[in-house]
Amino acid sequence: MRIREARLDDWSAIWPFMRDIAAAGETFSWDRDISEERARERWFPELPGRTVVAVDDDGAVLGTAVSGPNHEGPAGHVATASFMVDAARAGRGVGRALGRHVLDQARADGFRAMQFNAVVETNTRAVALWRSLGMEIVATLPQAFHHPAHGYVGLHVMYQLL
Repeated sequence: MRIREARLDDWSAIWPFMRDIAAAGETFSWDRDISEERARERWFPELPGRTVVAVDDDGAVLGTAVSGPNHEGPAGHVATASFMVDAARAGRGVGRALGRHVLDQARADGFRAMQFNAVVETNTRAVALWRSLGMEIVATLPQAFHHPAHGYVGLHVMYQLL
């Protein structure tokens, strides 16, 4: 597996699994019926935002991440990131590789910390992954996410000094 900068022509491989993840409404705080245009705008921000893809040896897109500053001005030294992995590729280390890459890139870009704003508490695999990469839960917003199966559940804010 290799992580590289995403290109706009990767979108046709990203959108199908991104659409499914958003529509499921279990792990992402996007409208479940987000338009393709709006999703692409969010996933391909202008610099200093970065979008990457994880690809296999044949170049097939396995997952993707977007990162950049969480805020501006005096808080501009804190980065944030979001991740989506093709469900057909889950459990193969794609999320871990993307997470490591994003944290390393944030350090290289001079960010002093990484903050994940909204990790759904029932997404236990993601919570465990981010903890294993050094992220800490610094707050949980009770009932901040309406999960289709579990009802109102918490959103974790996770943080790590870089």
